Amino acid sequence: MPLTETLARVDTDLAAGRVPVARQRLRGLVSSFPYDLTLRRRLAEVYRRYGDAAEAGRWMYLEADRDAEETAAFESRYGSPAWRMKALAWRGPEALAATPFAERQLAAVRAACAEDLGRPVDWDDPASYRAGLEPEYEEEPSRGWTVGGVLAGAGCLVGTLAFLTVWVIGVVALFD
Repeated sequence: MPLTETLARVDTDLAAGRVPVARQRLRGLVSSFPYDLTLRRRLAEVYRRYGDAAEAGRWMYLEADRDAEETAAFESRYGSPAWRMKALAWRGPEALAATPFAERQLAAVRAACAEDLGRPVDWDDPASYRAGLEPEYEEEPSRGWTVGGVLAGAGCLVGTLAFLTVWVIGVVALFD
């Protein structure tokens, strides 16, 4: 479907209150046309309707007139440069950016990711920054059995035994 036709459908969806459908159409368009900052801006507007500042900041990240609070929310949600690279859904070199500001933003994110990982990373090669996508948490030590865990297990066991009992009675009744 051509870009203009899809955008017309987005407008129709928004006018009819079908915001999730419009959002999905715009996400598809941004995926197909990652260099089109107008599409990213439209997607940010849809996320503002949801009240999702982090996602609005995500899609406005390459715009000079972005909102500082939305940008901070985006950077907080996507804490590492590798997560930001993934979230920005960019492909190709930064030189393809429509504005000098966008080009500088993309280069800064890529450089920060490369510095974190200690090696070059590339927008077209997600494997080059995949190591930076690992969750950062400390594993909680095992606490052994808890009362809640034992009760949940016992409940599952009783439910399973009840099901099997009814099933066996049914099979026996078939052959009597």
